[in-house]
Amino acid sequence: MASSHEDSHRFHWHYAELDDKNFQVHGRSLLFIIILFSLLLLLTFLCLYARWLYRFHRRSSSLPTFMATTTTTTTDMNPPPGGLPPLGLDPATINSFPIILYRSSTDPNSDETQSCSICLSTLQDEEKVKVLPNCNHCYHPECVDKWLSTQSSCPLCRASLRVNSSADSTLP
Repeated sequence: MASSHEDSHRFHWHYAELDDKNFQVHGRSLLFIIILFSLLLLLTFLCLYARWLYRFHRRSSSLPTFMATTTTTTTDMNPPPGGLPPLGLDPATINSFPIILYRSSTDPNSDETQSCSICLSTLQDEEKVKVLPNCNHCYHPECVDKWLSTQSSCPLCRASLRVNSSADSTLP
């Protein structure tokens, strides 16, 4: 019975010990807390600013590719001074590719169906398709014209469609 009496004293709490009357913030402690809070706040703002700057830089670095192709005139194929040459083909070159009527294979045993690899729709008989030189891949004219205005290669095999010119010979 003596042991249970000792146990009750061990777990007896004194609320006076938990009182916060002794908790005081003096000059140095208050200054340290203010400086620590300010540094934490400054670090948070710097991280947010760096994140915004990174996103803004990524967004603005992706724009020149499209801006360069839309602002370049059709007669001026030379690269702007200090800038990159346009990535796509000029409209005259794009329009020079032949447009034909698509005909599926005449072999009845053939299960081969072709599709436009840009829009992924199946090519139908008697549908207009544009044939690219060098590789003879065919696409819907609207699909491939949009592609070629920003790229100078076949979407499927990546064969170059650029005509050798003085503008291309200046590239390293």
